[in-house]
Amino acid sequence: MEEIFQQLVNGISLGSIYALIALGYTMVYGVLKLINFAHGDIYMAGAFAGFFAATIFGWGFIPALVFAMLVAGVLGLVIERIAYRPLRNAPRIAVLITAIGVSLLLENVGILVLRPDPRAFPELIGLRTFEVGPLFINNRQLVIIGTSVVLMLLLQFIVTRTRMGKAMRAVAEDTEVSRLMGINVDRVITFTFVLGSALAAAAGVLVGIYYTRIDPMMGFMPGLKAFVAAVLGGIGLIPGAMLGGLVMGVAEVLVVAFISSSWKDAVAFGILILILLLKPAGLLGKAVREKA
Repeated sequence: MEEIFQQLVNGISLGSIYALIALGYTMVYGVLKLINFAHGDIYMAGAFAGFFAATIFGWGFIPALVFAMLVAGVLGLVIERIAYRPLRNAPRIAVLITAIGVSLLLENVGILVLRPDPRAFPELIGLRTFEVGPLFINNRQLVIIGTSVVLMLLLQFIVTRTRMGKAMRAVAEDTEVSRLMGINVDRVITFTFVLGSALAAAAGVLVGIYYTRIDPMMGFMPGLKAFVAAVLGGIGLIPGAMLGGLVMGVAEVLVVAFISSSWKDAVAFGILILILLLKPAGLLGKAVREKA
């Protein structure tokens, strides 16, 4: 039993990271009905931005985190303006193919510019382990969980309490009506991309701190798992992305601990198949009949 609780702690740490990435997927889908498959590579870019902030400028954890979020936010803005905005009224398959193309472009530019070899992430937080009853938890896990909770609460505040957040919810409900009501839809969509990209960058820095290793291909699998987490919780729902990320993280850690590490990636796609078969709308989603 103690081993299970210990793995739950580890799973919550990993799940918090998945949740931050999944929030970007679900926000963009909620506003634009677009699956941004380049999101995992923005997470990779954020990790490298934090890496260079720490190694070149010598910044600590918080300045490096903020810098990475700003860089990724700008990258998200550029991608939305160049790749997605011209296709706003194009068939969805064209936008989907473009998203995959942007993902491949970012990966290969990363390999070309940053080199494919893994890099050791700077030790921004010295490792200390605490014993809490039968459980062991280190300060890096506490930082990951704490940072994720703060960012999720900040996002919830922005979406529910600010004028831009209300505009985001209006655009997600009906784009054309929102435009007629005077909402600048383009600005709302751009802000959504920037905000989602910043959250992905934060996840990238947290992964670098936790695993102490980053590389240009690091965004592919976590990006897919975060997408599964968003679908699991209910794509387009912010609480769903949080819940889905935590479930994904706990499930992966438990599979590694009690079955085999070779199944850690397969569990994500097994969960995706199950949720599509049993509850396609996700754990917190509701089935909605589309208009003919």
